[in-house]
Amino acid sequence: MPDSSTAPGSGGISLGLRANWPQFALLVLINAFVGGMVGIERTVVPLIGAEEFHLASTTLVVSFIVSFGVVKACANLVSGHLADVWGRKRVLILGWFVGLPVPFMIMWAPSWEWVIAANALLGINQGFAWSMTVIMKVDLVGPKSRGLAVGLNEFAGYLAVGATAFLTGYLAGQYGLRPVPIYLGLAYAALGTALSILLVRDTRDHVRLEIGNAPQAVPAVGFWEIFTLTSFRDRNLFAASQAGLVNNLNDGMSWGIFPLFFATFGLGVERIGILKAVYPATWGILQVATGPLSDRWGRKGLIVAGMWVQAAGLLLTAFTSTFSFWLAGSLLLGIGTAMVYPSLIAAVSDASHPTWRARSLSVYRFWRDLGYAIGALSAGLIADLLGMSAAIAIIGALTFASGAVVALLMHERPAGPAGAQGAPTTTTLNS
Repeated sequence: MPDSSTAPGSGGISLGLRANWPQFALLVLINAFVGGMVGIERTVVPLIGAEEFHLASTTLVVSFIVSFGVVKACANLVSGHLADVWGRKRVLILGWFVGLPVPFMIMWAPSWEWVIAANALLGINQGFAWSMTVIMKVDLVGPKSRGLAVGLNEFAGYLAVGATAFLTGYLAGQYGLRPVPIYLGLAYAALGTALSILLVRDTRDHVRLEIGNAPQAVPAVGFWEIFTLTSFRDRNLFAASQAGLVNNLNDGMSWGIFPLFFATFGLGVERIGILKAVYPATWGILQVATGPLSDRWGRKGLIVAGMWVQAAGLLLTAFTSTFSFWLAGSLLLGIGTAMVYPSLIAAVSDASHPTWRARSLSVYRFWRDLGYAIGALSAGLIADLLGMSAAIAIIGALTFASGAVVALLMHERPAGPAGAQGAPTTTTLNS
């Protein structure tokens, strides 16, 4: 288990997983509930649009993902600033309060507009609550174990997405698309809110300790400088941001298109639920390994290879028509995403100074989660024009190209603790 570090006069505050494991484990559990809130939608909501509200256009069906993605991206963008000003815990609790109405709105929605509005609220919930669980874990463990921290966080969140997608598919097969499958969301929201209020402690003191341990001071920087640095001025941060956007672009496509695509071949809702569960469950479980591996091996190789494995899974799905091939495609998509997801967040953390890491992560997550909206909208338009197979294949090709961008532009940090000090950022700011 990683070593901890304590500075004189820190009031007993230490960095490291061993020293902070109770809070770390609590945040892992809370993020499972955050992920479960998305999981209630992965299987049933596209089918609700097609079967209950009789939406003929694929673009209209995936419109709920567009509202989710745009709002979540904007929530991510402000979450880092709010975390620095208000504190991590307050933003986490606010995210849960906004998410509480979501299950009720989906269960009793009289029109598709209600579902779209519910997903706007869900976007705020995810942008605030998921962002804070990531940031707080990175705060707790310090620079040596960022990949491990992110891997465990994303493991909990996406395992919950996959398990909930499977359970909602099963419940929908037994009891119908609404309201029974959505009851899971009520439990997730209640438990997540209660634990966040009662047991979570803020982590800003851990950030102050890390700043005190930093070997080199970095001048204060404003939001716009951080936004431009993360978006395009720094090679590593740009490579990570565009890969994150494309990663969630193909995830947004799969969220909206896959259930409809599989249904056109006569697949029942329970088997669709299995396919929809395998991808995020594989993604979630394997991050327990891929997060720590990125600390040892470096970020770049896992990111590039992961994007290309995702592309292979998408192309296999697009050009086949049997359950076994689709299952293999979902597994490949999950394996590739597990390689990419924690490595990208850790890479952004590596390239960001502790004084503005939360804001840099919020900019990265803005671009990443804007991919949900771009992916769902573009895939819906392509599907309406050329068919669903073409939409999946085109997104697969774009995913391969994004991996190539990382291969060309990203500089690998040194493997191990020596590379986890944010040196590229210091160079960029001083140039």
